[in-house]
Amino acid sequence: MQRLWRSAENPWGQEVLIGVSWDLMWAAVIGAALFLVGHAIWIKTRPAEEHAAPATVPPGIPEKIERHSLASRVFHWTMSVSMLALLVTAFGPVMGWQFPWVQIHWMAGVLLIATVVYHVIHAVGWQDFWSMFKVDVGEGRAHLKHVLSSKAPPPPKAGKYPFDHRLYHHAIVVVTLAAIVTGVLMMVRIDTPFWTRNPYLLGDAAWGVMYVVHGLSGVALILLVAAHIYFAVRPEKRWLTWSMIRGWIDRDDYLEHFDPEKWKVGGSSGASVESGGGRSGALADAAVSAPRED
Repeated sequence: MQRLWRSAENPWGQEVLIGVSWDLMWAAVIGAALFLVGHAIWIKTRPAEEHAAPATVPPGIPEKIERHSLASRVFHWTMSVSMLALLVTAFGPVMGWQFPWVQIHWMAGVLLIATVVYHVIHAVGWQDFWSMFKVDVGEGRAHLKHVLSSKAPPPPKAGKYPFDHRLYHHAIVVVTLAAIVTGVLMMVRIDTPFWTRNPYLLGDAAWGVMYVVHGLSGVALILLVAAHIYFAVRPEKRWLTWSMIRGWIDRDDYLEHFDPEKWKVGGSSGASVESGGGRSGALADAAVSAPRED
């Protein structure tokens, strides 16, 4: 267990925690690499999946369907920048990169806190906040069977957010909140425009726990962020990544991947504004009436 964290003697000769073992960082990097390679190989061994369109297509489905509002996209990309900055400034110095990482780290942390507060207010006030927390045990069981055996039938089509998306969301929420709470407390130990440093707010033992929890959160984020980026660039998932850039998915992707009874949309396809007859034109508000759950 000593390898999970680092400790040192304080001025009174007491052994106190000072942070996680840096071996965990390398373990997370290696674990992330093994997961990405393993998943890519696993995908190659699986038979190609075909998503059948529904037998009856509900009328009035627009050509373009809003999946992520502008507010949600701004949150996502701002949070991405802050998260990457936090990881680089947290673990870069361990790899020997020399730069003023402390100031950049806490400033990126403040940006992360601001985006999370913004997201919570937006989700509670303007979206169906609890929809992300709905649990469908049957859907989860079907996903697990399909992962374990290629002979298992594909899981049923989901609503706006599939089961694996919800699991990832919950994991990132827990880890990020742990990093934020401990990070704010640790900021008390440095001078910022918000306050003068006070290293005596907590005792050495309590500070040690803060360091370890914060470090474990950072290590977990290496795995979570690496997995997120990996799936975002996979060919079969790029349509989802594009929806986080432009805000919408087209009707074919909607019918192929989602159950119209679980994610109801409406509107007139003729109301979509197309550019040059293609499918990359501007998105008209009248063409979209999907419930805001993102």
